[in-house]
Amino acid sequence: MKTQILYKGLILLISFILTDCEDKIYETFMANAPVYMSYEELRTSVKQEPSRDIENVGKIYFKDDYLFINEPMKGVHVLDMHDPENPDPVAFIAIPGNVDIAIKENVLYADSYVDLVAIDVSNVNNIKEVGRSQDIFPYVLPEYDVEHRVADVDEERGVVVGWELKEVRQEIKRVDYPIICYDTFAENVSMDKLNYTASSGGVGGGSGTAFGVGGSMARFGLYDDYLYIVDNSKMYVFDISDLENPVDLGATYIGWNIETMFIYNQHLFLGTTTGMLVYSLEIEQNPTYVNRYNHITSCDPVVVQNDLAYVTLRDGGFCGNTVNRLDVVKMKDSYTKMDLIASYPMANPHGLGIDGDVLFICDGDAGLKVFDASDPLTIDDHPIAKFPDINAKDVIPLDNYLFMIGSGGFYLYDYSDLQNIHLISTIPVSLNED
Repeated sequence: MKTQILYKGLILLISFILTDCEDKIYETFMANAPVYMSYEELRTSVKQEPSRDIENVGKIYFKDDYLFINEPMKGVHVLDMHDPENPDPVAFIAIPGNVDIAIKENVLYADSYVDLVAIDVSNVNNIKEVGRSQDIFPYVLPEYDVEHRVADVDEERGVVVGWELKEVRQEIKRVDYPIICYDTFAENVSMDKLNYTASSGGVGGGSGTAFGVGGSMARFGLYDDYLYIVDNSKMYVFDISDLENPVDLGATYIGWNIETMFIYNQHLFLGTTTGMLVYSLEIEQNPTYVNRYNHITSCDPVVVQNDLAYVTLRDGGFCGNTVNRLDVVKMKDSYTKMDLIASYPMANPHGLGIDGDVLFICDGDAGLKVFDASDPLTIDDHPIAKFPDINAKDVIPLDNYLFMIGSGGFYLYDYSDLQNIHLISTIPVSLNED
């Protein structure tokens, strides 16, 4: 009897083991193993630090004679620009996982991995976090060594801040995460409800301006009492009428491969790899789709002035390998009609800016190019200046000063005399040899 019980128990154990083996298959391999920052540490890490060298440039933003330069995934450098010829680094704001920023009045909004944080920058000697919305954005992974696979990620342990190459043994399964991409620069500028007065003193707007000013490759946008943010496929809307306590109004799916945002004339213009989307802000808390301009697959920042949209298309990497050009799109009837009226070949254009009749284009390794765009049909026949010996990524044209970033650092040009556009100051990136 005991023998039969033992035999039956052994058969049951073997069946359980075989069933378990069938359900779970393990493998051993060299992998990118995640390095975590706990959520507790993430949510206590925003702080002011002494100014330091810039090792990598991301988005730029200008507000009340201060320039804010994002260092991707690390934080924001703060520069005093009261003397444009001598930018003065005054602080660094540590913000783990930061890629984008926007400023209304004295509050800076920044992404920090999965969270949105509100930071008081009214006193650059006492910068501090004043609000946070947790678990707003998708869980993302930093870039990794593509020669090796990614090991399992345990979201409960915190956010992934880096990778360690080592041998791992794990169950065979697949989970896809968005990957943080750093090939986006600067911020957007809304010229509608900004109380914007570019001539009110200093390099740009005086202390009375409500919003800061930025460039063309943003994913953050401000309009009235609302903050808009886009990721690869969604638009997030926040009510910021209480500046220190942004209220999440929800996210809306709007398509794939969303790259940039530009706000103009009560509308959102979204650059994607396949075209430009237009949304109305008539109902500010619920942007509504208006129209779409389609183009072939390429990366696509957009700026708008009057009834013209200027769109740069470039190839390379996830952008595709098809075209490098500037498109000029004529828009009519509240943006419900769009016509491509001109295209101009470029080398590898990134960000761009428009100020009156002056068009600035960052053409990658081909440098900064400046054109007279008074006639949109003959732009390439009217070059004003060219600076070929730099890598140019994005610009902010403002009150006769051009703020520009590239892989080499930050550059400030004076274009008050279009026949003598010249560099007046620069802050190079620090070459880290480690």
